[in-house]
Amino acid sequence: MGAGAVLLIGALLAVLGAGSAQAAGYRYWSFWEGDGAKSWTYAAQGPSMVRPDDGAVQGFRFSVSADSQDSAQPRRAPGFGAVCAETPAKDGLKRVALVIDPGTAADAPDGEKPPALRTACARVAQDASTAEALASVAKPLRYDSSAMLCAISGYPRSGCGEQVGQDSGGAKSDGPATAPATGTGTGTGSSADEGSSGGPSAGVLAGVGAVLVLGAAAVLRARRRR
Repeated sequence: MGAGAVLLIGALLAVLGAGSAQAAGYRYWSFWEGDGAKSWTYAAQGPSMVRPDDGAVQGFRFSVSADSQDSAQPRRAPGFGAVCAETPAKDGLKRVALVIDPGTAADAPDGEKPPALRTACARVAQDASTAEALASVAKPLRYDSSAMLCAISGYPRSGCGEQVGQDSGGAKSDGPATAPATGTGTGTGSSADEGSSGGPSAGVLAGVGAVLVLGAAAVLRARRRR
């Protein structure tokens, strides 16, 4: 293999490695809907936009994730009956089963300890949203200025959708940002590109292209000298 090709490969790997080092996630509450089969589907709308039927199961999970594709689901998926068995039906009201999963210690902000996962049965008006059902059983809730859900039952104490990235040494570093996924806020939740897949950024791809062009030129010059 020629010297030019070696330089080209080395530069390409360096650019790709830099892109990986810049990968970041976001710490936030994600919103999920139960499908009746004890599994979860990532909500396409925020909890204030969803008006669940009587007997629905809704879930919330606090975690660090890059986007909706890798967001962690609530770690328990009980059926409606398991949550609301001791809450009798009442005329004019509906019952919504809620799973509130604050996540693990690895996802917690510095200095905070996540409370235990819990379930609750909200009995609310027929036209109530999931956000209203949550507020009836898990106060205090905290929202930011864009109506993104930041805290449930006071957890976490501060922060809202902050970025959790990797510094050059591989350690976590926190910084202000906005969670990227839909279904997290009380509105549409589309606070960043919904189509993000966690792949290389445009800047990284542009850098790869530049390296390829420069590398090809170096190989061509080396051949002309022979």
